[in-house]
Amino acid sequence: MAQETIRFEDGAGYERQMGVWSRLAGEVFLDWLAPAPGLRWIDIGCGNGAFTELLVEHCAPAEVQGIDPSEGQLAFARTREAARPAQFTQGDAMALPFEAGRFDAATMALVIFFVPEPAKGVAELVRVLRPGGIAGAYAWDMLGGGFPMHALGQEMRAMGVPPPLPPSIEASKLDNLQALWSGAGLEGVQTRSITIERTFASFDEVWETSLFSASIGAKIRAMPAADAQVLKERLRARLPADPSGRVTYSARANAVKGRVPK
Repeated sequence: MAQETIRFEDGAGYERQMGVWSRLAGEVFLDWLAPAPGLRWIDIGCGNGAFTELLVEHCAPAEVQGIDPSEGQLAFARTREAARPAQFTQGDAMALPFEAGRFDAATMALVIFFVPEPAKGVAELVRVLRPGGIAGAYAWDMLGGGFPMHALGQEMRAMGVPPPLPPSIEASKLDNLQALWSGAGLEGVQTRSITIERTFASFDEVWETSLFSASIGAKIRAMPAADAQVLKERLRARLPADPSGRVTYSARANAVKGRVPK
């Protein structure tokens, strides 16, 4: 059976569902990366600009270029007031439209498992960095249960409706990230896990937000209404609310960083 393609075209929907998660993990990631101010950045696979906005807000960059294949996502990114200093361009992570050595820092935020050939994508990331440049990435721990939609995906599989998966899911493992960075010739390679929590006002907010997921939402909307209701109740049982009705649960990302040899 051919693998289903996950398409990211709804920037606003992504913001409501995954953008919040991305920023929560991204803040921890940037603290760990600890970059100097005044750097020239490239955000590869910038999507709707959720992480790009963090770069502008927290890193005092001299330049930020965001690259993504989805024009729909980029259109949303360009509306972000805080990200206005960034430039957003449609492009391919495996063929970046920049000359060698252009940037001081390069990141992939929740991207590496969507790159068809991860090693080629990392090689391109390294190519556009100057000697001594910083290379970093974080990705949901898809195979270790860290994806924010993990519980919902499990319930869908139990009902015979498996959600589509990223094409390079193995790249999200900590040891594979280590190998990709080391294999690209980067030095001082380090990895870590990032665990974050998100609180929703109610279970209904959890459910409604899940419908915006690029990997899961379309599958749920295509289900018969009765089956979708069964799925909703199965998820409710997995994510109990506190006495005030709020639902809190965690997600986990794997992160990697290294430097181009001088």
